[in-house]
Order: sequence, then C-alpha cells, then structure tokens
Amino acid sequence: MVNIQSLDPTASPLDYYGWELRRQREAHGLKQGQLGEIIFCTGSLIGQIETTKKVPTRDFSERVDAALGTDGLFSRLIGLVLRSQLPTWFQPYAEMEAKAAYISTFQAQLVYGLLQTEEYARAVLSVEHHSKPDEMVAARMERQRILRRDQPPALWVVLSEAALLLEIGGRDVMRRQLAHLLSFRENPWVNVQILPFSTGQHTGMMGTFNLLRFDDDPDLFYMDGYDQGHMTANPHVIKERSVGYARLQASALSPEDSAALIARVMEERYGDRLQPEERTVA
Repeated sequence: MVNIQSLDPTASPLDYYGWELRRQREAHGLKQGQLGEIIFCTGSLIGQIETTKKVPTRDFSERVDAALGTDGLFSRLIGLVLRSQLPTWFQPYAEMEAKAAYISTFQAQLVYGLLQTEEYARAVLSVEHHSKPDEMVAARMERQRILRRDQPPALWVVLSEAALLLEIGGRDVMRRQLAHLLSFRENPWVNVQILPFSTGQHTGMMGTFNLLRFDDDPDLFYMDGYDQGHMTANPHVIKERSVGYARLQASALSPEDSAALIARVMEERYGDRLQPEERTVA
C-alpha cells in the first residue's frame, strides 16, 4: 500500500498550498504524472510540491490554475507561500514594503533587493542561504512585483559607489545588473542616485536603512541586523532619518549624472574586453 503523507493545511502557507493542490488534483481525477503531463513537468515534482518538499513557483501556479480551472487560486496563494520563505524576522518588513506608497532607501554595499537581477540576487543570497537558494531567490523576485503594479510605490534609491564596484557573481553578472539599473531611467516611479566616494563622511555611515511612507499609516524606519531587523514608527527617529536621507540625496549625484557613472563603470570595469593573458603580443 502506498504511504500517502498527510498534511495539516493550517501549519503554514506552503502546507496549505500542497494540501489544496492534492485536493484539486484528486477532484479532477488526475494522478500526479497525468497532471504533470498537462502542465509540462514531472509527476515527481507534483508530488514534491504536494508534500512540501519543494516550493512552487509563480509560473507553476499559473499553469496549475489554467489546467485545473481554479480561477487564480494558486496564483493568489503563491504570494503568501513565497513570502513565508523569507526569514521570519524579515517578513513584517516585506509586508509593510508591499503596502508602502513611497520607499526611500540608502544602500551601503549592495543594490537594493527590489532592483536586483535574479542572478545577482542568487549570488548574494547563496552566501548565507546556501541550503535553499532557489526559495530565497524566488521570494526576492516576488517582492519585486510591487514595481509592476498599476499603481506602484514611488521608489528612491541612493546607492553608495561601493555597490557598483563590489563584484557580486562575476563580471557578467555585474554588467547585467548595472544594465538593469539603467533600464529604470525612463520609469517615472523609480529614481536611482549614486553617492560617490568623494563625498567623504555622510549621514548614511551608520549603514543601510529604509524609510517607508503610507497613504493612511504612520511612516516607518527599517534597518537590517544580522539575525533580525529593526523597524519603528518613533516620530523622533523618523524625523532624524528623513533629514539624514535628504542630506544623502543632496550629496549624491543627480539621477542623470548617476546614470552616466553607472554606464561608465559598466563599460570600463565590467565591459567585454580581453583579459591580460588573452592579449596578443605585437
């Protein structure tokens, strides 16, 4: 007799997803392999997702909805599932980020998560989350969906010049990441400024931080920690950090000059060129 793993649909969003996938599949009289054939994957993958051994993707969810006629059920669930893969301490921030009308961030070393390419994100996340990089990357890509909404938040990003020079994932990954930053030049809701090294001391030396503003809720300040994040709506902190952020913006290059610097670094540091050992001798 086949041992069918029982799931508690109330245990987590992932457990509920797996339980519901099995229920819907069986209601349609399909075996795992049969459903797999319909949505172009293996029956084994269906089984792994049903038993929470594998985290589904948005593409998988959309194909299941189309195959089973579930009216977007799994496409709605996948957001909750992927968010649940984020570190527990980070989830409250991600929830507030998704509701914000205005996001301003200073990044001391890395490109902000909402503007990262998938391969850049994978290189960053694999350092600390090497046991489940696929799930963490999928969760980060899911966060970026807020920028594609009909009414996205206004996003203002100040990046230290270090974020352009710190080689994450290799030259090819960095070249594509900087090209991705430049792709936002025509986006009216996204502004990127570079804080050059020549600025010297500045109000972001305490490290990376974010400010979130909402239509109907108090502003929030957020700062990452090693194993937890710090988030507060303390008016004194909000005022202090808002002034500090305004000074960072004033010290940074304009969006136009920032784009020019990004393009120059992309070409000169990460552009296609012969390596020293590949150069021919005249």
